[in-house]
Amino acid sequence: MIKFFVTFFWVLLLFQPSYAEKIKVFEFTEKELSELKVRKVRGADNKTLYTLGSNENGNFLKAVADNGASGLGKEIKINLNKTPFLNITWKIEKDLSGIKEDTKKGHDFAARVFAIKKTGATLLSNRAINYVFSSNDDVGLNWPSPYTKKSIDKVLSSTKESLNQWVTVKVNVKEDFKKFHNLDVNELNGLAIMSDTDNSKKKSIAYYQNIFFSEN
Repeated sequence: MIKFFVTFFWVLLLFQPSYAEKIKVFEFTEKELSELKVRKVRGADNKTLYTLGSNENGNFLKAVADNGASGLGKEIKINLNKTPFLNITWKIEKDLSGIKEDTKKGHDFAARVFAIKKTGATLLSNRAINYVFSSNDDVGLNWPSPYTKKSIDKVLSSTKESLNQWVTVKVNVKEDFKKFHNLDVNELNGLAIMSDTDNSKKKSIAYYQNIFFSEN
């Protein structure tokens, strides 16, 4: 009987559900949208228009950039030793085909998410990885921003493969900071969303949903 109980106990433990840690960054609610830091890009004619919506998978953010650029930022400390993976679900309804995204004149993205690490007292000293939904380049490509080498552009999705389709991606932010900036980052300081068309003078429409960090 004891042997049976011990065996049964271990079987129960074996099949207990494991709860992986998950840190949700954005809720995409009216309250949150009113509290997020909005930053218009210097020189842009217009701000990006951000509005809220929902579907069967929860709340989402719609971004319409018409010859404009502004971002939404959130200061949030993320322990990259525990939850190094950034997860993003996004969609591009109207892309920016025909521009050269690795140049100043064409450095626009219908959807992008910045991972930011503070490395000094000023904004200019920060390091960033700019995860983008490209309109022209292939998934996996990366290059330094034409405006600053302290920010790296990395293509996670492309409308060459997925136009007007929801796409979910996952990336190891800790590994990317080591690879691109040679930094051992234990804690991330913030995340920002931006859809911009101020360089190309075009119009884009994009959607963001379910942005969170996970341990695997």
